[in-house]
Amino acid sequence: MSEESETNIEVSNADELITDEELQNKSKGQLIKKAGQFRDRRNELNQLASSRASKRDDLNAKTREKVDEAQEHRENRDTLNERVQEHKEVRNELNAEANELFDRVEDLKEDLELDEGKDLEELKEEIEQLEFKQQTEVLSSEEEQELIQKIENKREQYQSRKEKLEDSGDLEELVEEAEEVRAEASKHHEKVTELADRAQKHHNEMIEAYREADDIRDEADEMHEKFVEAQEAADAHHEAFVRVQKRLRELDKQEEEERKEEREAKQEEAREEAEEIYERFKEGETLDTEDLRKLQKTGLL
Repeated sequence: MSEESETNIEVSNADELITDEELQNKSKGQLIKKAGQFRDRRNELNQLASSRASKRDDLNAKTREKVDEAQEHRENRDTLNERVQEHKEVRNELNAEANELFDRVEDLKEDLELDEGKDLEELKEEIEQLEFKQQTEVLSSEEEQELIQKIENKREQYQSRKEKLEDSGDLEELVEEAEEVRAEASKHHEKVTELADRAQKHHNEMIEAYREADDIRDEADEMHEKFVEAQEAADAHHEAFVRVQKRLRELDKQEEEERKEEREAKQEEAREEAEEIYERFKEGETLDTEDLRKLQKTGLL
């Protein structure tokens, strides 16, 4: 069938396709022609309805495929989000542990006062400069005594600083441990970012699959409406065909009754004629061959 015939379907009920008045007034030949037209159009519309039903079913199957695809993306997204949450929890625990370790580092630094004062090299250089001054310059007794005291103070600072640094081995280990924990937390953060990106990709693909499923479902619904349209039109033509067939049977029956009545009338007429001939025969009238045949036919001879 052409595209035009597919899109231009006149959906009528059987009474509109052929009225009661037409059924009563049209000749038998006209009704036979009408029945053929209704039958052919019914078959065309049934074929069209079947084609549309097949297209609708194909579209519904594609819709289910897209929904299944979307569901698969949803499951993958949810699984990845669960893993994201797991790595987040581990990352947060490690960051909390690292923060605690770095706080302990700061506390230990404060206890050792390593962030205050000068480093050993600087103190050593200052001591050497003061000693050089003592050895090379002419100083008064008071100035020399003051310089000796400065040198002594610097030496005490140097020794104290040196002892603190020697006692800071635990600090270095603590710093190393804190940095290792922080690095491990960073690895989990990278995993969180990677998995979250993958989860977002599945989420976007899920949304797209659902959108495509909706579009295809709309096409399927539209095709279903067209199927119903064609099927209803086919049913109307079938009903019209049945009505015409019923009327043709009535006409056949009516014609048969008329023929029967005509036969009975002829038989009655022939009997009356034969009885008249028979009466003439009884009265002694000579009968010809035709008269004899009529008497034989009616059983009077």
